[in-house]
Amino acid sequence: EFSPISGSRGEANLVMSCKFCKRESSASISGPPQSYTKNGEFATVTQIECRGIDPVAFEPRGEWKAKSAESNSRFTFSLDENEWYDYDDDAGETVSVSNIEAQFVRGRQQK
Repeated sequence: EFSPISGSRGEANLVMSCKFCKRESSASISGPPQSYTKNGEFATVTQIECRGIDPVAFEPRGEWKAKSAESNSRFTFSLDENEWYDYDDDAGETVSVSNIEAQFVRGRQQK
């Protein structure tokens, strides 16, 4: 979903204006989601281009998809409760997403 950026031909996933100074800021997800396979380690899941704002928190809402590392089983689930548990019948093991932590890392500016 995109919204137009005023005074520009561009658009962004999030466009907002400060109610005090009226300055417009935007954020756009750049590129498709990336796979995450390492348990217990931080990994890049997506990149967000922010202009005029700095993200401070991540809340994993909505629908998520996963593929088992041990089989070809695929799962669709919600992380609205910040955790998910299921059973992979093909692998005979439990699968889960829990103890979610996020960090934002400032990337290099592209010129």
